[in-house]
Formats: sequence, C-alpha cells, structure tokens
Amino acid sequence: MASTEGLQAYEEDNLLLSLPKEKGWAARHLCLFQGFWCPSAFFQGVINFQKHFQAKGSDVIVATVPKSGTTWLKALTFAIINRQRFSSSHNHPLLTSNSHELVPFLEFVFHVDNIQDKLSHLSNMTEPRVFGTHVPFPSLPKSIKESNCKIVYICRNPFDTFVSHWIFANKINPHSMHELTIEETLEKYCKGILGFGPTWEHMLGYWKESIADFN
Repeated sequence: MASTEGLQAYEEDNLLLSLPKEKGWAARHLCLFQGFWCPSAFFQGVINFQKHFQAKGSDVIVATVPKSGTTWLKALTFAIINRQRFSSSHNHPLLTSNSHELVPFLEFVFHVDNIQDKLSHLSNMTEPRVFGTHVPFPSLPKSIKESNCKIVYICRNPFDTFVSHWIFANKINPHSMHELTIEETLEKYCKGILGFGPTWEHMLGYWKESIADFN
C-alpha cells in the first residue's frame, strides 16, 4: 500500500511539474490543468477530489467562479435546505459560523493526507449534504456527473468579478509578492489566467450542461 501511494504521489508531482505555469494573482503559481488554471497550492486537492469523492443523489453542489457571490449563495443554499432543521433564528448555524465552514469547498476538503478519514466523515454527514466548488464542470468527478445530485450555479458580471478579484488578491497577497496593478491583472484576466478560469469557459461549461440536462 505504501509503495502504491508513493508511486501515485511521484506521478502527481511529475504531472504538476510538467504543466504550463503562470504567475498567480494571490497564489504564487497557476498551472494549466485540464483546460483551466488551477492554483498550484490546491492541485493535490483537486486531484483527490476527482479521484475519491463519492456523490450521493441528495447532494447539492454550489458551483461558482471565484468572487462571483459564492459566500452569499452558500448561505442562501444552506438556509433553504436546512429550513426545517433550524426553524428558529435563535439557534441558526449562520449566526455563529461562516458559510464557507457550513458549505465547504470540496477541492479544499480533499487537500489532506488522511483521505480515508475524510471520506468517512463525509459519508456520515447529515443529508442532504451541501458542498461548494470552483472546479469547472468538465473536471468534476464522474460520481457527480453520473448521480442525481443538484448543482446550483451563479454568474456575475465579468467586470464586477474582475474588480472584486483584483481587490481581494491584493488584500491577501503575500508580502513577498508585489502589489498587482489593475493593468497587469486585467491583461491576465482577459487571457483567462486566474484561479479556476478562464471565467467565460467556466460559465459556458455549466451553462451547456444545464441546457443538455434540461433537454
């Protein structure tokens, strides 16, 4: 088992090294993986998410481009789904917990070594389970695509998304990285170089699937 896991880690490290890279906004590097720009710090989490997540038919997945209203949508989704469990405003989890804690990003959840413990925890969660993801639709795990789980997607005006992302990136930028000018950031954005972008490809992926599923 250990040798198998070691081989997988070696192959994944080599894959990461082989991918095209660009300087990130708030992350040091973005790598072009499966047609989207993945922050290198979350690459392992995305791989583990694809390999190990087992969707249930009752799951609800909140999917977004970063900085497009994710926090707001997570809170609304959690409140609607759990309106019977938490009928009183006095004990509602949203009063004391951030919506990102209540609706965790799956690519971040799987950015761990103890995968089996994480899978056990997820399988024992109260249903319906609610999760978030920034991963584009084509790169979602097969278990999500082949299940009856629901995907809730939100779009935002790309101009607003860009400005919000630029301000946010400069706020959390490591001190070792220079402040991002709006000119250089806009150039990257227009080329699609941002975490989990390009934005338009991200939106089109979910839009096309919604049309296909509806028909």
